[in-house]
Amino acid sequence: QVQLVESGGGLVQAGGSLRLSCAASGRTFSSYAMGWFRQAPGKKREFVSAINVSGKTTNYADSVKGRFTISRDNAKNTVYLQMNSLNPEDTAVYYCAASSYAIATRAENYDYWGQGTQVTVSS
Repeated sequence: QVQLVESGGGLVQAGGSLRLSCAASGRTFSSYAMGWFRQAPGKKREFVSAINVSGKTTNYADSVKGRFTISRDNAKNTVYLQMNSLNPEDTAVYYCAASSYAIATRAENYDYWGQGTQVTVSS
């Protein structure tokens, strides 16, 4: 079992930055690939970014490539999402998730989910 708790969301102006954190419980964090997804009102949950167990392989949605950076600290059981150059289209609830796959971009390939943190970008 892995329990995930996101933090770092909030209200930011367009062009601003936020850093999301996702703290995981349990000793097996380092054996899971991690991912970030988001869901805007009235829209389906969409993939944002993923990172493999070592942190050496990452994947990004085209919409965030070059603006967002995923990283992880296995010693702290934490995965991060640094979000720069935010725009109103980034407004959503952001979820972190853990996967037993090597790396995954599909929600159905994730085993554990956090409860989400709200990110709101004002224009």
